[in-house]
Amino acid sequence: MTTEPPGSTRLDGTFAYTWDLVGDSAAAERIASLGVGSVALQAAYHSVRVMTPHHPAHRIVHATHAAAYFPLDPHDWRGTRLRPAAPGWGIDVSDRFGTAASALRRQGLRVEAWLVLTHATTLGDRAPDLTVRNAFDERYGYALCPAQPEVVAYAAQLVRSFCARYDGAEVPALMLEACGWLGFEHGSHHEKTAGADLGAGCRNLLSICLCEPCRRGIAAAGADPAVVAAAVRRAVDAELRDGRRVPDSFAESLGDQAARAVLGHRRQVIEDLTHRIAAEAPGRELLLMADGDPQVTGPDSGLDLSRFDGPADAVVVKCWDDEDRSAARIKQAVAASALPVIANVSVLDEPPADLARRVARLRASGAQQFRYYHAGLASPARLRALRAAAGTTADITPTQEGAA
Repeated sequence: MTTEPPGSTRLDGTFAYTWDLVGDSAAAERIASLGVGSVALQAAYHSVRVMTPHHPAHRIVHATHAAAYFPLDPHDWRGTRLRPAAPGWGIDVSDRFGTAASALRRQGLRVEAWLVLTHATTLGDRAPDLTVRNAFDERYGYALCPAQPEVVAYAAQLVRSFCARYDGAEVPALMLEACGWLGFEHGSHHEKTAGADLGAGCRNLLSICLCEPCRRGIAAAGADPAVVAAAVRRAVDAELRDGRRVPDSFAESLGDQAARAVLGHRRQVIEDLTHRIAAEAPGRELLLMADGDPQVTGPDSGLDLSRFDGPADAVVVKCWDDEDRSAARIKQAVAASALPVIANVSVLDEPPADLARRVARLRASGAQQFRYYHAGLASPARLRALRAAAGTTADITPTQEGAA
């Protein structure tokens, strides 16, 4: 990946959905006016219900299922159980990604394809045996397990189909979300799990997948998966029923050897998956949404960044929580990884006037680029805050880190 000099904003970007642009002739110009140089544009995405405050024709889009937002050749998917669905929101445009991307490029913006790989409830419902299975033998239907060969083949074909339709000059980079396991945390429709007051350690244990390929992988890494499952069940039930908090560390709940096996298996699967994706996308940059905590599951792959040996060109680190924790996370990622670090910053936090200060601090902590979430979801006041933040980053350099 060719990185810009510290302080450059040319490749700082924002996220956008295809429905933000299709049918709105002013959308691409509005995004370009924010002072960013790139847009991570939804190419394959999970179900969602969103406001579209700027669109002239609709106010709410409810995408009821995961879908590919570009045309697929049915011959590529013959004989497969996992096939992306077509979009469900109503507009008569066959290539929604291509239509939106063309509008962005006409404004001089670089387009990055935002691809969600293992988060798809419709596919999980179709093939429940390919989903994450916890230690209680319960399935997470929204979470395809990346240790399953059919899931890897699905992700590879999705990327292959995309790259066959759009060349590298049109779309030079892929933003990879859910390039690994989703776990217990989901935030699904009518979610009713908060009242159990689960701690982070308990949620992480409930996110350990013990499907057959994961059991084989954990065993190959040196631990008995049946023993791991029993340890998870004991620890989770002790918290749920007796109020004994699960420790944050896997090692304290599972033992050192089992913890190393679980995390080693995870790292190997994510590395293998990124290698498969890279093989289908030669010449493209891979921007990997990642979390530096290897115990984490979710849209950001949980990895020990100092040990990750996949082919990513940059890691995209989510900075949506407390400013101190976000700054510390960026510093840790920069220290751990030889890859460029891109900060994923939400413009939806309160108050929006704090965004410029947050961006300055993250830049000083070592973030080399920014992706602002999200140009289509933000109110006019939040877009003004995004514009102001994008305009300040050129004046902030990593030499100011001591002030962070």
